[in-house]
Amino acid sequence: MEKCYQQLTLNERIEIYRLMMNGKSLRQISALLKRSVSTISREIKRNTKPTKQWRGPYDPVRANKLAIRRRRWDCRFKLARQPALQKLVRNQLVMGWSPEQISGWLARQQGATVISHESIYRFIYHRTAQKDNWHKLLPRARFRRGRHSRRVDYALNHLKKRRSVHERPAAIQQRTQAGHWEADLMLFARYGEAVVISHERKSRLVMAAKQGKSAAETKANLSDMLSALPPRLRRTMTFDNGTEFASHHLLAKEMAMQTYFCDVRAPWQKGGVENAIGRLRRFLPRKTDLKQLDVDMLDDIIACYNNTPRKCLDYQTPAEVFSKQLNLLHFNRESTFPHARE
Repeated sequence: MEKCYQQLTLNERIEIYRLMMNGKSLRQISALLKRSVSTISREIKRNTKPTKQWRGPYDPVRANKLAIRRRRWDCRFKLARQPALQKLVRNQLVMGWSPEQISGWLARQQGATVISHESIYRFIYHRTAQKDNWHKLLPRARFRRGRHSRRVDYALNHLKKRRSVHERPAAIQQRTQAGHWEADLMLFARYGEAVVISHERKSRLVMAAKQGKSAAETKANLSDMLSALPPRLRRTMTFDNGTEFASHHLLAKEMAMQTYFCDVRAPWQKGGVENAIGRLRRFLPRKTDLKQLDVDMLDDIIACYNNTPRKCLDYQTPAEVFSKQLNLLHFNRESTFPHARE
C-alpha cells in the first residue's frame, strides 16, 4: 500500500522552533508533534545550512519560505524526482518520439495525465544547460526552442498542366476523407541523392523510396507506392514547385487522380509532408550517405515513423488509422502496407 506523506506546516515549524529553544531533544519533539524523528532531523538540518546570506539558527518563517520554493522548483522538474519515469521518457525519446507523443501515450495508457509535454521540454532544456545533451534526443535536436524560416525561389515554367492548391476541394483541408496525399523530396548533402516521401493527409502515414532528383524517377516511385492501393485511397496529391515533379500529369493520368501545386514560397500548404520530413531527419540527417542505406534500413525507419502515436490522431499511430481505412474497403491490410524500394 502506498504511504501518504504530508508536508510540515508553518505552525509545526514554529512549534519545532519553540521546543528547540526549550531544550527538547529531537525524539521529544517528534513525539509531541507525532512526526518521525527523521522528519524533524531533516527539517532542521536542511534549513540551518549556512549560506552567504544566512548564518543564523533555525528560523521557522524562513524554513517555510524555503520549503515552498523547493516545492515549486521540484514541480518544474518532475522527471528529476522520478528516476523510473525519467528512464521511460528517455527510452521513448531515443525511439524518436516527441515529448507531446510521450505525454499523450502515457495518459492513454494510465487513463490520466502522468506528465505534460511542457514538463518534459523544461527538463530537457534544463539538462541541456547541464551539458547532458538531452536536446539531441528530440526529433529535431534543437539546442533552443524556436522556429527557423527560409525563403526559396521556384521556377514554374517547367510544370505543365499545373493546378493551384487553391483549386483543391475545400473538404480536403479538413482531413476527414482518406486518399489525399502530399509528396516532397528529402535532399542530402551528396548531390543527386534523395528520398521521395509521400504522406497521406488523414492518417499521416508515409511511404518512401531512394532515388535521384529526376522527374522520371520521382514519377516511377510514386506510381509504385500508389499502385497497390485501391482507387478510393489515391484521390489527389499535392506537390511544391520543384522540377522533380514535372511529370505529375503522367502520374495523374496513370493513377486516375488529380494533382495540385503549392504557391511559390509556401511549403506550409503541404505541411503534413514537411512535418514528416522534419521528423525523419532524426534518422536521416543531411550528411547521410544513401549508398550505405539499404532497403531494409529505410523500411525500418518508415515503420518506426508509422508506428509512433500522434496527438492529432488521439495518440493512435498512422499505421492503425490507415489500416482502419483499408479494412473499411475490405482490402488485405498486409498486402497494401507502406513499403520502400531502391
